[in-house]
This record gives sequence, structure tokens and C-alpha cells, in this order.
Amino acid sequence: MKIKVFVLILCLALGFASITVAQTEEPPKGGTPKDFVLPPRETISLDNGLDVILVPYGNIPKTLVKVVVRAGNVDEGPDEIWLADLSGNLLKEGTSNLTGEQLAFDAAGMGGSLEVSVGANQTTVSLEVLSEFTPQAIALLGDVLINPLFPESEIERLKSDLLRQLSIQQSQPGAIALEKFRSVLYGDHSYGRVFPTEEMIPSFSIEKVRGFYEANFGAIRSDLYVVGKFDSKGAKRAAEEAFGNWRTGIESEPTVPVPTTQRAVYLVDRPDAPQSNLMIGLPVVDPRHPDYIPLVVTNTLLGGYFSSRITANIREDKGYTYSPYSTLSARYRDAYWVEAANVATEVTGPAIQEILKEIERLRDEPPPEEELEGVQNYMSGSFVRQNSSKSGIAARLAFLRLHGLGESYLLDYVKSVLAVSPEAVSEMATKYIRPEDLTIVVVGDKEKVLSQIRDFGEVKE
Repeated sequence: MKIKVFVLILCLALGFASITVAQTEEPPKGGTPKDFVLPPRETISLDNGLDVILVPYGNIPKTLVKVVVRAGNVDEGPDEIWLADLSGNLLKEGTSNLTGEQLAFDAAGMGGSLEVSVGANQTTVSLEVLSEFTPQAIALLGDVLINPLFPESEIERLKSDLLRQLSIQQSQPGAIALEKFRSVLYGDHSYGRVFPTEEMIPSFSIEKVRGFYEANFGAIRSDLYVVGKFDSKGAKRAAEEAFGNWRTGIESEPTVPVPTTQRAVYLVDRPDAPQSNLMIGLPVVDPRHPDYIPLVVTNTLLGGYFSSRITANIREDKGYTYSPYSTLSARYRDAYWVEAANVATEVTGPAIQEILKEIERLRDEPPPEEELEGVQNYMSGSFVRQNSSKSGIAARLAFLRLHGLGESYLLDYVKSVLAVSPEAVSEMATKYIRPEDLTIVVVGDKEKVLSQIRDFGEVKE
């Protein structure tokens, strides 16, 4: 009422004799989602095996220079968990030509900062700079990767940092749940090893770091991405000069896991915990499989975005949790589906029951076309938006390389999403999200949750 009065007064003040207040109507439907357009690019292969991917993009005078090395935690031995992380951290501590402080200073002088990230299958070293410094940025990354100093003076500090991170993460129930879930699926494979022991990190030496680097870093396992506004000739020349003499190395051949799962409940006791952390999931097909994109659509509808079914049920309707979500987590030749939720202790059992109920409902009955269309529009728009940046383009191209996918995966992604029918969604749920094979992890107060979870499978502590 106050708003209408204000509008009337405003209109009278502007000289209007009358006003018509529009009635509330449904917002117009969105337009047809646009396809993803991959910018034109040029790929150059150096003699040592390194590929240089040049992607002129955008009008802002900045360039992302990024090297992706196919090396990561998958290459660690059973007693080397987080050795890849320590090696990555040490890359920022200097080269045979520059100290760590000089590296940071030079990067800042170009308008950016040196970033190193270590994942399961890839280590990325990147620097976003003003366009005029593109050749210098390429040279700096070449120095970092080809001439790492690995100074022994810094290793104890960095190991102490890792020990602090370990202590923090092992106190978080979500991380505890993830460790248990991954260990059940993958056993002794490196994908199943989430945390090192407290004794493991102090055992890491500079010799071990150098050994990991020598075994896993080289031109044939690496790609250089240059994305943004830059001079192509200068970038090519800089890439050849910076990386042309890098040793070829050995191509990556990570061991492919054979994940297992069975319907069982794994309980990790946290006495007096006010909530239970749940992870419910199983292995599925990886991104190379033709069912992967339909399965991504199925996941989004089921639990993968804010308006998903599981979220609407246990968050909006029941109030059991604040931020549940499901996801498809992919690595080299591997993926799993998982629903994660932090629920109040007293509703641990009911929350699991509702999650299973939503899975069964989707398996039994295809979703309405209108519901699926909303999911497809959301996914299509998000995909295009997320990849309309320098970092997004580089990440997607690296994704294709890791999984051995063709360009059509990106170019046809929106079409593939929109082509999924309600019947296909139900089929994907039936085929891949099998209740009889779900691994259920519960991190919570055993005394209060044990009686609630017995009916969902054999309880293993």
C-alpha cells in the first residue's frame, strides 16, 4: 500500500493526471538458450612435445598465461600423500635465476600474481598480466617450470603449513566424510587417499620433491595456454624461447581405478556433534561416455542446483539442512555421483530416507517437461556464462585434453543438454543411481544416530 501511494504522489508531482497500477503477472519465459561459441585459436606443437594454444579473446588489455601439467596427486605413492602439493608450493619459492621474492615482484610488476594449483590429475601454473607483458609472462612461467630452485631453506616452513592445513581439515566433519567415502570407493588407489598421516609430511625432503618433479614434469605432459588480448607473433616467439629447450619427459600414464560400492552405511563417530554430515553416492561413467551429459542433467534436476528436488524436499519443505547438494565429481577415467548434506542429528535417518525417496521417485516417473526445461535453461545459461572468460576458456580446453574429448563436446554441449528428454532423465537415474549400490557415509554422534540408520544397510564403523 505504501508503495502505491508513493508512486501516485510521484506521478502527480511530475504532472500526470492519472496512474494505472499494473497487475502482478508471471514473468515472461526466457528465450532460447544460446550455443557456446569457442573463440578461434591457433595450436603450435614444439619439437619437445609441448603444445602452445593461442586464443585471442576479448577487448580488455589483459592476457592469461597458463601452463597445465598432467601431474598431480594421482602420481603420489602410498607414503607420498600431498607430496605433489608441497612440490607445487615450492615452485613459487624461486628458480635458478630468481628468488621467490623476485618472482613475486616481477609478477606484480606485470599487473598480476603467480598462482600454482595442484589437483588430482593436473598442476597449473598461471599468471594474468597486462597485455603488453605477455612475452615476459611466458618467459617467467618457463623459468618457474624449467628451472625450479626448490630451496631447502623453505621446505620446513611449507611443511608446517601443510601440517596446519591437515589439522584443520581433519577437524571438519565434511572433510572426514569425504575421506571415508573416497576410501570406500577406491581403496588403495591414489583417488582414495585424501589425507596424509601426521608422520608422512615431516618425512618429505627436498630430494623427494626433486624426484617427484623429475618423474612427472616435462614438455610432453604440458600445455601452454595464452588467452586474451596479445600480439600473436610475440607470444609464439616467447613460447619457443621459454619452453623450446625443456626436456621432453615421460607421458602421463596414471593407473585407472576400479571403484567398488555396495549398499552399506559407514559411521564415523563424533560424540556430541549437533549435526550429521552425510555423503551418499556411487561410481558412474566418466566424461568420455555418451551418457555423461544426460547424467549431468539428471544430477542437476535431482540435487545439483538450488531448485533441485532433494534441495526442495530436505531444505525448503522439511528444514533438515541448509545447503544440500549433489554433484558429478570427475577425474581421469573416473567419476562418481554423490549427494552431500549436513543435517540436524535428530533427523539423520529421516533425511537419508527423503534423499532415497527422491531418487526412487525420479527412477519411477519421468519429470514434467516444464521442470526439465527450467533445469536445461539454467544449465545452458550457466555453461555459457562460466566459460565466457579467459580462465573459463583455458579450463575447458584443459578439460578436453585431460579426458581426450573433441571440440564437439563444448560446441554441442548446449544442444546436448536441451536434447535430453524426461524419459532419458528417468532412464539415467535408473541406470546409474542405483539405491542397492549406494555407499552411505554418516559422520555424527553414534549414540544418537545409530538407531536411525540401521534400516539403510549394514552399519560399518
